[in-house]
Amino acid sequence: MELFKQATTQRTAAQAPLAARMRPQTLEEFVGQAHLVGSDRVLRRAIERDELSSLILYGPPGTGKTSLAHIIAQATRSDVEQVNAVTAGVAELKQVIARAQERQALYGRRTILFVDEIHRFNKAQQDVLLPHVEDGTLILIGATTENPFFEVNSTLVSRSRVLRLEPLRDEDIKTIISRALTDTERGLGRSQVALDDGAMGHLIAISNGDARVALNTLEVATMTTPPDASGVRRVSIQTVEEIVQRRALIYDREGDAHYDHISAFIKSMRGSDPDAAVYWLARMLAAGEDPRYIARRLVVHAAEDVGMADPMALVVATSAAHAVEFVGLPEAQIPMTEAAIYIATAPKSNAVVRAIGAARRDVDERKAGPVPVHLRDSSHPQAVRQFGHGQDYKYAHDYPGGFIPQEYLPDGVAGRIYYAPSDQGFEAEVRRRLRTWWKGFKHYTPE
Repeated sequence: MELFKQATTQRTAAQAPLAARMRPQTLEEFVGQAHLVGSDRVLRRAIERDELSSLILYGPPGTGKTSLAHIIAQATRSDVEQVNAVTAGVAELKQVIARAQERQALYGRRTILFVDEIHRFNKAQQDVLLPHVEDGTLILIGATTENPFFEVNSTLVSRSRVLRLEPLRDEDIKTIISRALTDTERGLGRSQVALDDGAMGHLIAISNGDARVALNTLEVATMTTPPDASGVRRVSIQTVEEIVQRRALIYDREGDAHYDHISAFIKSMRGSDPDAAVYWLARMLAAGEDPRYIARRLVVHAAEDVGMADPMALVVATSAAHAVEFVGLPEAQIPMTEAAIYIATAPKSNAVVRAIGAARRDVDERKAGPVPVHLRDSSHPQAVRQFGHGQDYKYAHDYPGGFIPQEYLPDGVAGRIYYAPSDQGFEAEVRRRLRTWWKGFKHYTPE
């Protein structure tokens, strides 16, 4: 009976998809996430010493969350139970807990519970687990693609270390593909598969940091490519394009194409062309650009190119950046597009950029005068009595309209104007206010 079960297991493993067969078995085989499992990192030491506490592994698909959980299961001397949050009911969890309590009471053995898609746990499931995670009966290892601080019970999160896994780098994906091509036991080594340079590059690009996507595509490409006269299956870029239904774009995330595309995107927004901005956004996303990088540029240019002409641009851009983290692709492309269109169609002003630039030049080049006495901290009575701190300061709310002109800059830069608002959008109103308030005190340019 045991031999039959062993043979069945081996046959099932041989028939498993390539991505499942190539799942790393040890930390030495694990590719990527060096910030977590690199040499002498805390998590690596904890795994090697079998001194784990509850963990929640959080990151995009195909970055190694489940693989890392399996490596922990192989390395630990604890018993390991695994459930999927989608299918595991309260009754199944109670059975897992009962077995863990029995092992602890009779044999002094710990139990690690691996929960895939932990963000899908409902309140009843979480309430069942919580006390047993708290008292150490279970060491919880959860895996999720969703931000656990939003999607997982805060009490469970507070009792676990949340570890973020990053999208795999291009060189990581290349290593994984190369290993699959040469591995004769679990990979495609016996099939004699050869990728041309274009096919390898396109596989890396379409994977977008997801090893599972790369391996699944490679497997289909291999199966649909007949061997040539020498017995080699030569996978071309055209085959990969046909499988993924996506044309290969000339794009190097580390080279000129990266900078040229983002430059075109920025200049399109600055130039108030929403159509061009959306096009370059779509092209970068299709080529596998990191959406977080694009989101950061949206935030920067909302402030740099729109600024006070429409302060809501920064709010919209920041919300889009948050959406990238909160919902991820493909859904996040919608708020990103909204932000790009908003910035492109907003009135433009770079007065904010010029203001901080001028102030920084004065800080670097002019003598830094002391803080004027009337602006110094007056919270300590002795400082007020002995040094006059805060004396002659005029409290704005004591005057009509909540404003009274007085000097706020130190000697050396007194009277300088750094922020010169434009006549665009909301900034025109800001300019009107400043000129009304500071008339006769600061010399803004005439209307």
